[in-house]
Amino acid sequence: MTKNTYQKILFVVLLLASLFAINYWVKSPPSPIEQENNSYVVKSPSKSANTEPSSTLPSNTKPANAKPKPVINKSSQPPAKDISLNSLDELIELFNSLNYNTESWAAGVREVPRLTFESVSEKWQQTSNEIPVQLKKMVFFRLMAPLILISNENITIERETVNEASLNDEQLITIARKYRVISDPVETITEDQRQQLLKRVDIMPPSLVLAQAAEESGWATSRFTLEGNAFFGQWDFSGNGMIPKQQRKELGNYGLARFDTPQASVEGYMLNINTNAAYLKLRELRRDLRANNQPITGLELANTLDKYSERGQAYIDGIQQMIRFNKLEQVDEAYLSESAPLHLITANQ
Repeated sequence: MTKNTYQKILFVVLLLASLFAINYWVKSPPSPIEQENNSYVVKSPSKSANTEPSSTLPSNTKPANAKPKPVINKSSQPPAKDISLNSLDELIELFNSLNYNTESWAAGVREVPRLTFESVSEKWQQTSNEIPVQLKKMVFFRLMAPLILISNENITIERETVNEASLNDEQLITIARKYRVISDPVETITEDQRQQLLKRVDIMPPSLVLAQAAEESGWATSRFTLEGNAFFGQWDFSGNGMIPKQQRKELGNYGLARFDTPQASVEGYMLNINTNAAYLKLRELRRDLRANNQPITGLELANTLDKYSERGQAYIDGIQQMIRFNKLEQVDEAYLSESAPLHLITANQ
């Protein structure tokens, strides 16, 4: 074999070896270090055997066809878009365009659009007496449900702060003052006060709120609802309340609390439930249900409302009957849409 032939053979062998090495490198999976550096690996959060569900989330579960609930970030939400309505037919048409109607609800859709409204139109008193009862109920429930879910969303945000913030956090101290756990200015709260807050800063089942709103406002037809957005019959001893025709003088100079908007009325009701000593039993039952990972339902919490009305047990029975008859427990499964909020205004506003 000549020297020239030997060099040619050696060159071919080296070339084949190089091609084999390149092919192997391309097809080989990256090493664990390379995977980390190139984001090939998505690590799952570790779970211990005794991990419990987060106490910041409502215990109610969404149906299987529900969309994943987005991370709450109010600052990222766009401002509400005003929608002008001239008639009940236009409102029903809007509900249909949002897939927010009886048919979709019967099909298991529990997504609720972010709807708010300025006040109840004076025309509603007359209209509600002229339309079928089922239509009146549907309109009432579908307008009130978003307000309740928005209020619960705001409470959930506050609850996350209560759970996670340091004891000297200014926002936490503000929440403690709002929920009347503290009254004097302080630089920090105690761990015991945090636990008191967790009992107070919690959601209300939409089924219960809807039933009470319907009962207390007469399906949004009462004078107090029309004049002051009062949906829950809350008393006001400040002298600025709406005076009832038959005021009970033995209770002092009281009236019915007025609110700027229906949304403010819902939020005022929830704050009242979450702070007033009369509803301590409700808050303790809700805490126990959450601790035992049981659903927080309107039917269950209604049993504690013996002090909400002078009617006592009869009031409780009526609220529970309304929840059952109208199948409002289904609304406890509802969740807010990710779509932009809409603010409804009537032509005369």
